[in-house]
Amino acid sequence: MSEPVLEAEGLTRRFWDGDREIQVLEDVSFGVGQGEAVAVTGSSGSGKSTLLHLLGGLDRPTAGSVRIGGRDLFALGEAERGALRNRELGFVYQFHHLMAEFDAQENVMMPLLIRRQGRAAAESAARETLERVGLGERLHHKPSELSGGERQRTAIARAVVSRPSLILADEPTGNLDGRTAERIHELLLSLNRELGTALVVVSHDPELAGLMQRQFRLVEGHLHTD
Repeated sequence: MSEPVLEAEGLTRRFWDGDREIQVLEDVSFGVGQGEAVAVTGSSGSGKSTLLHLLGGLDRPTAGSVRIGGRDLFALGEAERGALRNRELGFVYQFHHLMAEFDAQENVMMPLLIRRQGRAAAESAARETLERVGLGERLHHKPSELSGGERQRTAIARAVVSRPSLILADEPTGNLDGRTAERIHELLLSLNRELGTALVVVSHDPELAGLMQRQFRLVEGHLHTD
């Protein structure tokens, strides 16, 4: 493996339902190298989304650690963790989570504005990234004026605009028709190759998983090499 971008070690996540303990993840360990593309598959309820939330620092594990670029996410304070997420991570979800009141360019600018980059530079970077994903003619269209595939491409542009070291994608094509999903698959992998950004995709889609360099499967909270 190349220089590690992501290192998960002993990740365990339990929840409580009244007096009943629910084990979602148990002792999950793996790493992702720079520019590597990895898939995590598993049946519904196997813990895929919980794992992705832990990897992104959006949830805290019961036990274990996550290191991004060698820094332990959960040893950082909330503000430091948020700054690291903004700088090093990009997120793509099944549902695009674009802000309805803003156009495509404004949505893509958001990660850069959050880190207080100048507006002119943010606008330029957002325009360039939207052109890269084939939406150069749709800069000023709001999400309601875009197709499902265009909305997801906008969400991907937002994820990569700050050139993060790692993209975390949760069922990125689960809400799209087959042909549109294929185009999103191709886009994710081309950006992975062109930008050298590591990619972790959580998906139940075997076709998407099969395109990745490595595959893992979650079974009852345990991670297996597929």
